[in-house]
Amino acid sequence: MTTSLADIRQDYAKQELSPDDCLADPVAQFQRWLDEALQAKVPEPTAMHLATVGADGRPSGRIVLLKGVEAGGLQFFTNYQSRKGQQIDATPFVSLTFFWPELERQVRIEGRIEKLPGEASDQYFASRPYASRIGAWASEQSQEISGKSVLVTRAAEFGLKYVLHVPRPPHWGGYQVIPDRLEFWQGRPSRLHDRVQYLRQQAGGWQVSRLAP
Repeated sequence: MTTSLADIRQDYAKQELSPDDCLADPVAQFQRWLDEALQAKVPEPTAMHLATVGADGRPSGRIVLLKGVEAGGLQFFTNYQSRKGQQIDATPFVSLTFFWPELERQVRIEGRIEKLPGEASDQYFASRPYASRIGAWASEQSQEISGKSVLVTRAAEFGLKYVLHVPRPPHWGGYQVIPDRLEFWQGRPSRLHDRVQYLRQQAGGWQVSRLAP
């Protein structure tokens, strides 16, 4: 027995959203929704889809984990030499998407991206489990390898090299996304969803508006 994809539907009716419900600062509004997702114990509440743009103009996406919301920006950590790292170097603008189906919510964020200071990357790297720190050295992320044994061998080699203290690799660290557009989506019945958009203004501050679903 097969299910037609066209027949899969979910009606949303848990909550409503209007510009009047939202905080003046969109990053603070995001933090409020993230806190509610954490409190609701939704699976992987910090998982976010990160979209970058290649030199050929084609978009590229993957799931990464949010690791901080500070100084008006959203932070994550990765290999700078990975495919996404190279694309960020060439085009320092990205989009992020969070989806919390249990709360019938989605957040879309667009903005400029920049590397975090080395001290911030050092601090986070030191907090990671030992095996994860060794893995950051062992994996030449996004590079083609002949087999899993390559990773196992490299991990063993770096494990012998760094028995106690594992320094942060120079090719690994943090990024911060500075938003200039955010959209908060709350599912509603009959596909009449609530959408609230924030646009950063050149003179400072944010323009807040409701969008049609």
